[in-house]
Amino acid sequence: MGRVRNHLEPGYCLRAAQTLVGASGNVIICTGFPVAGTFETDGPPGAFALYHFVESLGARPWILAGDTITQALGDAIRTWTLQSFDYEGARAESEGLLLDLAPSLIIVIERPGAAEDGRFYNIAGKDITAHCRPVEPLLELATCPVIAIGDGGNEAGMGRAGPVLDSLNIKPARIGCDELIVADVSNWGAYALIGMAEALINRPVLEWLNSAALLARCVELGAVDGVTHQPTHTEDGFESAVGEALIEEIIEAITNGSEP
Repeated sequence: MGRVRNHLEPGYCLRAAQTLVGASGNVIICTGFPVAGTFETDGPPGAFALYHFVESLGARPWILAGDTITQALGDAIRTWTLQSFDYEGARAESEGLLLDLAPSLIIVIERPGAAEDGRFYNIAGKDITAHCRPVEPLLELATCPVIAIGDGGNEAGMGRAGPVLDSLNIKPARIGCDELIVADVSNWGAYALIGMAEALINRPVLEWLNSAALLARCVELGAVDGVTHQPTHTEDGFESAVGEALIEEIIEAITNGSEP
């Protein structure tokens, strides 16, 4: 993602954080990348952390995902289930969703994005269209800002990066967004966004965040690692301790202005 980052306008995390703290009313947080008959451990933990932070701002967050995630969550938090696997059906759903919620912000984290041919692919180039519910219509119809977080180039919103994606060994997503945050693991991008937002409103940076617990909760709900396809407390092959160490670096970089 270093190559992609170099093609983004500097300051994207700060601009996204400014948008985040300015949100009010309903905020949609969309996640869930299908793998091995379930969903990845990367994405939902970051989405849950964003949900907690948005709620602490006084806004009303909603987790938007497929039924595998929303059914597992039950009534614990506000959810909205994506239903349709085809574009036209997804467009009708999106129209209803936007009409009912009128969101002030949409955040998409680690959600498949359609390639140029309209189909969905995983990072290895395998066609996973049969397992994907399109979010493209939602992003196309939305009149509010859209923040996207991704780590491979095949996620919804990554089209914001432009032609650099064609230099990667992937089938890149084409749908864009207003602000794109890239990271080696999407969860980490969400934590950086929250940390920057907390700094903007003079809160202690990420003191409340327990990334290991979020990851464990995700596995309890049925997730597997996107690399190994095993129900382990890992994200994209990284042990949870790696993410915890990175969070400490994020805190240091934000609070002391050092280079991470």
